[in-house]
Amino acid sequence: MKRTRNLGLAAFLLAALPASAQTVKIGGDIQLWYTQMLDSNLRTNSSAPGGYYNLRSEFKENTFSIRRSEIKLSGSVAEGLDYEVMFDPSISTGTTNPIILQDAFVTWKPAAGLDLKVGQFKNLQTYEGVMSSTELLFAERSQLGRMFGDKRDRGLALGFSYGDPNGFAGKVTAAVFNGMNDAASGKANDTNAQKDFVLRLDFNLGKAHKFGAYTLQGSTDVADKGNPSIAIAANPGGAWPTQVAIYDNKDKTTNLGAFYAYQDGTWTLTTEYMTGLLGRRFATLAATAPTVKREHLDQKFTSYYVTGGYTFGHHSVMARYDFMNFNSGDDWYTAYNPYTESSPGVPLLANGAPVDYTPKYTEVTVGYTYAWVPEKVKAANFKLNYIARSKNFLKPFGTETGEQGGNTVVAALLVAF
Repeated sequence: MKRTRNLGLAAFLLAALPASAQTVKIGGDIQLWYTQMLDSNLRTNSSAPGGYYNLRSEFKENTFSIRRSEIKLSGSVAEGLDYEVMFDPSISTGTTNPIILQDAFVTWKPAAGLDLKVGQFKNLQTYEGVMSSTELLFAERSQLGRMFGDKRDRGLALGFSYGDPNGFAGKVTAAVFNGMNDAASGKANDTNAQKDFVLRLDFNLGKAHKFGAYTLQGSTDVADKGNPSIAIAANPGGAWPTQVAIYDNKDKTTNLGAFYAYQDGTWTLTTEYMTGLLGRRFATLAATAPTVKREHLDQKFTSYYVTGGYTFGHHSVMARYDFMNFNSGDDWYTAYNPYTESSPGVPLLANGAPVDYTPKYTEVTVGYTYAWVPEKVKAANFKLNYIARSKNFLKPFGTETGEQGGNTVVAALLVAF
């Protein structure tokens, strides 16, 4: 009886609410992984010096995991004024990811083609970065996608759309963000006066062709309120610039990329290229006891990938070649190559054997996808991926010599609702 009364009261309250409050749409997805190491290096070996390679914890053990459990609420409070909130209870919170809230923004559309988004959302970098995780072709994003694109921040974005979605159409977006995505996954208020500025161009030619470009210009996320403020700069000594020069550089951070994607329901081809300054992502500035996390102030990265695939009925087969170089300019301040030498002319050794820790990494991913609903793959699908990684991102363990790496098989089940 008590439960019946409560249900009746809830129904009455819902009926009494304004109509707009009853139009909340609830959606989301559940993504489950099983990862299998093909050797024990991923479990036992520690990261190579520099720690550049991006390897999720799920790949360091044979494990069942809940990769995502996203819940999304969205709706409209007035004509042209929409909102969206998305959170993920599976997130492990901590200093670098303090809350389970992923997206929380309001979008205002004051006129045809114009939209203003304000709140916490993706910072508009890379091709994969702006798409839903339910639409990814593989279980995991590309190296540049997960390193630079799968990031949120707090700010605002002004967009202008034009053209015919079934013919040629485009969108220009300019945005400003706090620049906190490397300190707190973008889920914190700003700690200094610096901001990230973003410009993105998206185009489509019919339904099959998509292409575009994007850039980001930013700097340090460290509060520069010290007395003196230069105290937050690292002072590595040796051939490095002065502490004043390091502080003045402010960990300048940039991205510049372009992409093309073709998908016609049968054939898939996607490719993307990206370069920029590492900056705060491997910082020289920190609030306390700063240490240098790269080899040069103006150290550049370069990354690209190419994906091809074929779909027939419920089935898809895909392959991706993925390259990342975290020091594409071969810039360092030492008088020798710090990735291969311990001093001029002296090889860098591990367990008595020479090693090469140059931060160039390749991944070759081969995948199979089964879609329960072929016309709507993201509704429910199963992916089986084999990831072959180049070596040199792990140090040898025990009696091993030379650079080390490890490969993975991952099975991923997705259901979206």
